[in-house]
Amino acid sequence: MTDLTKIPVTVITGFLGAGKTTLIRHLMQNPQGKRLAILVNEFGTVGVDGDILKSCADANCPVENIVELANGCICCTVADDFIPTIEALMAMPERPDHILIETSGLALPKPLLKAFDWPAIRSRITVDGVVALADAEAVAAGRFAPDVAAVDAQRAADGSLDHETPLSEVFEDQIACADIILLTKADLAGDAGLAAARLVIEAELPRKLPILPVTDGTIDPRVILGLNAAAEDDLAARPSHHDGHDDHEHDDFESVVIELPEVGDIDDLVARIQRLAREQDILRVKGYIAVQGKPMRLLVQAVGERVRHQFDRPWGASPRQSQLVVIAEHHDIDEAAIRAVLGA
Repeated sequence: MTDLTKIPVTVITGFLGAGKTTLIRHLMQNPQGKRLAILVNEFGTVGVDGDILKSCADANCPVENIVELANGCICCTVADDFIPTIEALMAMPERPDHILIETSGLALPKPLLKAFDWPAIRSRITVDGVVALADAEAVAAGRFAPDVAAVDAQRAADGSLDHETPLSEVFEDQIACADIILLTKADLAGDAGLAAARLVIEAELPRKLPILPVTDGTIDPRVILGLNAAAEDDLAARPSHHDGHDDHEHDDFESVVIELPEVGDIDDLVARIQRLAREQDILRVKGYIAVQGKPMRLLVQAVGERVRHQFDRPWGASPRQSQLVVIAEHHDIDEAAIRAVLGA
């Protein structure tokens, strides 16, 4: 790559728990001969996703090429965070061949695309494509609107009505900005769920896009990298609920970090997290848990009542501190109640 060649950037967006980090891990393991750099943006102060990716670092994507921006949406802090970070990645002694950006699950991708027109970087990088991930099981279940059938009926009766929740608006903005959509967790959704999810997404798309099922983030990188979309020059084709606004707020969502003592019963912890989803409409729980008698930390990832966990690596020099990030819509966050359920 010559100094005059623009570095391609792939923006990977998708709602909380859609599988963005899992996809990026797959791309790291299959770099197609490219040297990668990764920028991870998280909602909340504890960087779980970035830590997961750093544990997968290798010669094609060393640890220093993985940068975290926590507790701030990069599309809202362009000048302070995003631009300097991109400039630092491009100034590395060994310049990356391709940059992957994992947005926060609550980020709107279109404002981020606009940042690529900033004079400091617009001649040096280009958005190769926007990949939107959608949890097929969640979409099929209508989790992005309070009552999908009712909303559809009201829209048909009166096109001027807007019954979208903040949650569904974020989801719709993400898929409307995409160049390709991946229906993740296809194995959990099944054929019927995939078909239902596809119909929901196709009804919201402003233009026809490829929609592909994916399980565990496994897809041929050639399908999603090298799209040459130059998305920053194609903003008009990517409508947003927030067009005409200079910025957007994330006040509709909130996160709290819960510190826990060492856990003796993993199954009990899983049951408590599932109870949170049922009783308090918690969207997402993720973090690391110290388990009594175990030298390795337990990685916990929950989307609604679906909880996954695995021992990922030893604590090492890190303090054995159990921390869970809990994310919900603002009106559903009750920190005291969350602490009580988790036994904090």
